[in-house]
Amino acid sequence: MLQPVAVGTKKLADYTHICGRDLIDEIHALAEPLQGARVVQLSATAFGGGVAEILYTLIPLMNDVGLECEWQVIYGREEFFNATKLMHNALQGNPQDLSAEEWGIWEKYNEMNSRELSSGWDVCLVHDPQPAGLYKLLPEKAKGWVWRCHIDVSTPNPDTIARLLPWISDYPEALFHMPAYVPEGMHGRIHIVPPAIDPLAPKNMALSPEDASYVCQQFGIDVDRPLLCQVSRFDPWKDPLGVIDAYRLVKEEIPDVQLALVGSMASDDPEGWDYFNATIAHAAGDPDVHILNNFNNVGAIEVNAFQSHADVLIQKSTREGFGLTVSEAIWKGRPFIGGNVGGIPLQVENGVSGYLVDDVETCAARSVDILRDPALGKALGRRGKEHVRKHFLTPRYLRDYLKIFTELSA
Repeated sequence: MLQPVAVGTKKLADYTHICGRDLIDEIHALAEPLQGARVVQLSATAFGGGVAEILYTLIPLMNDVGLECEWQVIYGREEFFNATKLMHNALQGNPQDLSAEEWGIWEKYNEMNSRELSSGWDVCLVHDPQPAGLYKLLPEKAKGWVWRCHIDVSTPNPDTIARLLPWISDYPEALFHMPAYVPEGMHGRIHIVPPAIDPLAPKNMALSPEDASYVCQQFGIDVDRPLLCQVSRFDPWKDPLGVIDAYRLVKEEIPDVQLALVGSMASDDPEGWDYFNATIAHAAGDPDVHILNNFNNVGAIEVNAFQSHADVLIQKSTREGFGLTVSEAIWKGRPFIGGNVGGIPLQVENGVSGYLVDDVETCAARSVDILRDPALGKALGRRGKEHVRKHFLTPRYLRDYLKIFTELSA
């Protein structure tokens, strides 16, 4: 048996005041014919990273509307996660492909996990490349199969995608965040479904300004001075070094500015620690640069506090699968600056609900504009929050999945 993940309970009705009754009613109507459908969702890890975060909300809501949904985590040792991290980077454009031995490791673990998966499911929903081989290996274990890709495969390493494609191309249904991410050669039905955030999760629920500043103070932030903040994994694509460079340019204009880089370290990301240490080295001991992760006791509430308190929120990615931290940041009603890549432009209308930037200098200039004009920051934040409310909250995501399950059972 694969390892089940306990997810607790949530009630769709609790979201009515945020998302509106029309959407909640639509979800119940879609769920009605699917009552009792057995759904299993498979992923590589149960903590750290956006996929796990989404599932902790999505699965309890699927159960609340009458499906029988479980989440199981595949087995994998270090050799497997080292290979899949390489695969993830290569699919996002890194020139290094997996060696023949590493592809062999990926296949070996997929074979083992396909044997361990129990059978009798109405839908098996497979997340990302780590367990992507299961459908081809043992399709009879579920009536319907869906592959959900959470990464940007718009410009993949050609050798890597060529080797992976035979494993994913025949999934009956496949979901991508954006049309540009769909690789050539997929044979099943393709759905474009951006992910979403849970507005009632501890990371996104409303915090009072007093509580937010109290929490930030515990980590050495001077709450009376301006604060720039980026929340993301420590990973080259998220460009924390570029954020430090932008902060230094802002500091030339506004000397009392501070920077917080807040990230979580994931169990399936061995490179993360190397890049975390590189980020610390780049900060060069500046007492106004605060680099924090979940091993410093920075959990969901602390992330919420940093986002709710910061004067400018940044996500200066150079590549991005989608960037849910963007919607999380904007949901706090704070002004936002993001890299003009991946799914970030879907979440931010440049100059209306935030700013999109292509380089360090523009990131710094926009930050200075916001810090010098608080009314501008408030207006950007207000418009951004409304955009997220309409498009990027979990009930909308649940509705999209129910539509796909309906197609599968047709």
